[in-house]
Amino acid sequence: MNTRNLGISLLAVIIAFSAWWIVSVSGAVSHLFLPTPVAVWKAFLEVINEGYKGSPLVTHIGESLKRLAIAFAIALLTAIPIGMLSGYFAKVRAFVDPFIEFYRPLPPLAYYTILVLWLGIGDSSKIALLALAAFAPLYLAVVSGVSKVPKDRINGARSLGAKDWDIFVHVIFPSTLPDLFTGIRTSIGMTYTTLVAAEMVAAVSGMGWMVLDASKFLRSDIIFVGIILMGLIAVLIDVLIRWLEYNRVPWKGKE
Repeated sequence: MNTRNLGISLLAVIIAFSAWWIVSVSGAVSHLFLPTPVAVWKAFLEVINEGYKGSPLVTHIGESLKRLAIAFAIALLTAIPIGMLSGYFAKVRAFVDPFIEFYRPLPPLAYYTILVLWLGIGDSSKIALLALAAFAPLYLAVVSGVSKVPKDRINGARSLGAKDWDIFVHVIFPSTLPDLFTGIRTSIGMTYTTLVAAEMVAAVSGMGWMVLDASKFLRSDIIFVGIILMGLIAVLIDVLIRWLEYNRVPWKGKE
């Protein structure tokens, strides 16, 4: 992002923050529904100093990130090889696609109850739910990336004596990296939107649980704190992914 665009983005944030400040301070909307920025800041300091429901804020953030990290690692380790095979072999894709297309549009809570029955109410069912949410976008991105690999590139590698394994590792996988990083960014967003649902059942920690628990007591200030923290962490993760993409896929957009 160039300096001019960065300035526009900062201006947009300042305008949004100013509008929030004006509307909340003016009393046009009840503080129950829209707390003032000062109230949210005080709630943040309260959670920082005293924790929430007996647990420090860092514990809630850590629990959510732990679930996200484990689930995303599972999705990466499964979606990449399955997606590459599906993109390269039409029969594998024909076998896998019906299952992906069946569950992908389903709301997470529609099958979360089944996961709870199978895996219990602990972290296992929550991680499974997040992994399923992350899997589909990654799988589709990898399949799309493989389908874009020029046949001449593969045939050229074969003419030089490359075996199937070499072609997958040294030709197809690097060629799918631009689409893979796009899928990772989309997948992170999908996983984040599922986080609250994953922490709804029998959780006692996590940012999603904190937001939901605060809503029971009409603590809109705590709700805003949780939402803002989740958003900021998501932005930081996205910046990290962009940095990795810039360093690992420098040819993107230059082909």
